[in-house]
Amino acid sequence: MAAFGNGFTAPFLFVYASRVRDLGEGTAGAVMAVFAAAALAVLPFTGRVIDRRGPMPVAYLGSLLGAVGALGFAAAENALGVLASSALMGAGVAVLQPALATMIVACSGAATRSRAFATQFFLNNLGLGLGGLFGGLMVDEHRPGTFTLLFVIEAAMFVVLAVVLATVRLPLTGPAHDSRTPSRQAGPAAQAGSDWRALFQDRSMVLLCVLGFVLFFACYGQFESGLSAYAIEVTRISPATLGMALAANTAVIVLAQYVVLRLVERRRRSRVVALVGVIWAVAWVAAGASGLVHGAQAVATALLIGTYALFGLGETMLSPTVAPLVADLAPARLMGQYNSAFALVKQLALAVGPAVGGLLAATGAYGLYIVLLVGCSLGVSVLALWLGRRLTPVQDRPYRSVVVAGRSETADDLAHGQGAPVKEHALAASGN
Repeated sequence: MAAFGNGFTAPFLFVYASRVRDLGEGTAGAVMAVFAAAALAVLPFTGRVIDRRGPMPVAYLGSLLGAVGALGFAAAENALGVLASSALMGAGVAVLQPALATMIVACSGAATRSRAFATQFFLNNLGLGLGGLFGGLMVDEHRPGTFTLLFVIEAAMFVVLAVVLATVRLPLTGPAHDSRTPSRQAGPAAQAGSDWRALFQDRSMVLLCVLGFVLFFACYGQFESGLSAYAIEVTRISPATLGMALAANTAVIVLAQYVVLRLVERRRRSRVVALVGVIWAVAWVAAGASGLVHGAQAVATALLIGTYALFGLGETMLSPTVAPLVADLAPARLMGQYNSAFALVKQLALAVGPAVGGLLAATGAYGLYIVLLVGCSLGVSVLALWLGRRLTPVQDRPYRSVVVAGRSETADDLAHGQGAPVKEHALAASGN
């Protein structure tokens, strides 16, 4: 629901502010910057609220902020209005991410967590793709009313999301329940400080955050800036062909997610992520080659579309590995804090990535750009293997641990994430 609403309007915010409301490209750029800045502002505090109050109130708040922000866009006629609406929507979308992730952890166990996060990733991309498709068919920049309808529909989607959330019953034995107990033993300020201190002292989590930053910088942070500029200016494809490349990325994710899941869920997570780094390095080499093929535009176009498809393949491998690993590293009382910290790292990468990509594109340093991203992708492989040396067998290869434990644990215990694997994980995560 949230992804469909976001995909419905996010691709058109720049056009809406600059052309439909005639506020200029400077204001339109500020709208996108405020959207990201609002996310960065709220995420450091989101985890503490989730751990003290549970993820459900935060998810409701995110839905409310998103709905109000969308309605604000529909009614805004000046720069102040669109900037305020962008801040509200950015904050709402941002806090929804760790809240929903924490809910998935509470509703899944060691045997089902990878598949649960893969399903979420699949549905997110499906929602974004369908939202962008239907939104693109509806809007007309010469008819402002079509944009107003677009934002009203998005607001309605956030309301529907809240209604769906109201039907969810989180298990009382999940992390969201357990995490509320410690907050009654210390004041809010002391609890916040100890939460962040505990996270920074967890070297595995810190290393995973560094790995996550490089991952998001090298892929998602380039889609709407450096890679798009490279495709049009160097490979010289048309905007329509670029749209086909983006469609290829989504198609690979939607079609291959569950096939890839079966192949990777029994492997070591660290090695799967390391393989993603190699695949993305090949993708960036293909992108670089597409700009060197002169006089064979069909080959250049195929190479660039292949780049986006390879990115999609890597994304399907990450969805059942990285997010569940964050959950398995987190102590139960800090589940929200860990999820919010990783969401913050993602937002930082999504802010820095376009800035770096745009700067290199503006200066025409495309050769340096490709070399930088190939190096970042290979860095992902190195960091993943390094992280693998710090993980316990349960954290790095949970499927095998669940199968082994299943010989002595009941099916009900495994379904709720109880029993030997989770007990071992809890001890490892707490440093004992």
